[in-house]
Amino acid sequence: MTHRVGYAPGVYDLFHVGHLNILRHAKSQCDYLVAGVVSDEMAVQAKGQAPVIPLAERLEIVRSVRFVDAAFVETVPDKLETWQQVRFDVIFKGDDWRGTSKGDKLEKDFATVGVDVIYFPYTVHTSSTLLRKVLDGLANSA
Repeated sequence: MTHRVGYAPGVYDLFHVGHLNILRHAKSQCDYLVAGVVSDEMAVQAKGQAPVIPLAERLEIVRSVRFVDAAFVETVPDKLETWQQVRFDVIFKGDDWRGTSKGDKLEKDFATVGVDVIYFPYTVHTSSTLLRKVLDGLANSA
């Protein structure tokens, strides 16, 4: 029997039920789950703004979720480079990546090292981006 290691990368800012669902579903698909918590610098590069919650706190929150066996700080944009450090068998992404150029690249890159890409439903009604907009609106009206 093989030991299947899963990898679930994310910013995990303003931790919410969508994050919890991703981690729960990911753990059900592997024996050992590593959550990749994107560094502040990487988040700025990917999303154009820094997370609200500092990296150390996001790491502690994610590490404390019972479905997570280990948390890893992701500091490079290249997921294959991250794979060389973590050595996972499957990577989990939101289905908003499926059929996109970045999703196609991810699948092509990981096919070369035998890593499966599994997509989970993106939680449309709850996202850190949406929560941040609401908080910004509250701050601006105060």
